[in-house]
Amino acid sequence: MVSLIGSAIQQDALTVEELDKMNAYWRATNYLSVGQIYLLDNPLLKEPLRLEHIKPRLLGHWGTTPGLNFIYVHCNRIIKKYDLNVIYIAGPGHGGPALVANTYLEGTYSEFYPNVSQDAEGMKRLFKQFSFPGGIPSHVAPEIPGSIHEGGELGYSLVHAYGAAFDNPDLIVCCVIGDGEAETGPLAASWHSNKFLNPTHDGAVLPILHLNGYKIANPTIFARMSDQELENLFIG
Repeated sequence: MVSLIGSAIQQDALTVEELDKMNAYWRATNYLSVGQIYLLDNPLLKEPLRLEHIKPRLLGHWGTTPGLNFIYVHCNRIIKKYDLNVIYIAGPGHGGPALVANTYLEGTYSEFYPNVSQDAEGMKRLFKQFSFPGGIPSHVAPEIPGSIHEGGELGYSLVHAYGAAFDNPDLIVCCVIGDGEAETGPLAASWHSNKFLNPTHDGAVLPILHLNGYKIANPTIFARMSDQELENLFIG
């Protein structure tokens, strides 16, 4: 039995080429995310950074962004491998850089906004417009292709995820929940929504707690709990 399980795991394991490509994609989205938060100009860093290249006021939550990008690239892999119908809901506040970066890198963003082209000039526009007057918000706003949940809305990500699943029986909803919003009343109640959903007849929801440890001003409650305590809580 052990050898059979081991064989199955080896067959399903990622190849070195797949890992390299996913890592490269993840690093690219991280760079595009950092650029949105910090840069007004010099998007490809072809010259040494100067003060005038940097935005005077920074918005966007870098702390949550690499995790959002990491989940996105892994979702893409299973979507392509199994031809799945999946929607991504990003709950963490100010996580906009991640979803903008991914939709830009895959080409979807430029399809909707041709002036934000996939070249140096388009990248400059992408970076400058983020959280900038006349630009786009720092949350996953309605302007982002595919967005049905803005993020940072104090706990509604999971209930929106279940609503999407109830309305679309063939849909898998990947719902990333910020550990700050996880402390809100709406989110605490939403954990019980699995009791109303039957994946045979409804869609399916995959809740992912993005435990990066902090909310706006201090550590989150979940971050102060041991792994065993957290596991017991969610099993319950």
